[in-house]
Amino acid sequence: METKEKIESPVSHSFKKTERLCSKKVIDKLFAEGESFLAFPIKVVYKVTELPQPVPVQAGFTVSKKIFKRAVKRNRIKRLMREAYRLNKQMLRVDADSQQMAVFFIFIGKELPDFAQVEKAMKKALYKLANSCAVAENKKA
Repeated sequence: METKEKIESPVSHSFKKTERLCSKKVIDKLFAEGESFLAFPIKVVYKVTELPQPVPVQAGFTVSKKIFKRAVKRNRIKRLMREAYRLNKQMLRVDADSQQMAVFFIFIGKELPDFAQVEKAMKKALYKLANSCAVAENKKA
């Protein structure tokens, strides 16, 4: 009987509890002082801040209850956004030693999307976020 070797990928495609944005204080500070941009149908609010966990980025996801009345649809969209983030988060190259960032992804579309639409928007959002972090880092230097 052969034993299957576990193939380790160089990039971790996990989304652990420590990477989830749960702190009420950090979320309040994020929405009060954070910057935002739009990568339709996702609005991104972010702030470089001190996080309670030793991770470079903590992310949160939300969908408007006003637009999507049924919790089933809201949960599906959040699940799609989390999966798209999990697969593409390596686009954000944030050094945990130098800075930490809190990010919130808000779905503002009016129709139930499929995964391809969400992933395309998430890639666009992460690309913009990486660029804005690089610009902020260059201004500090």
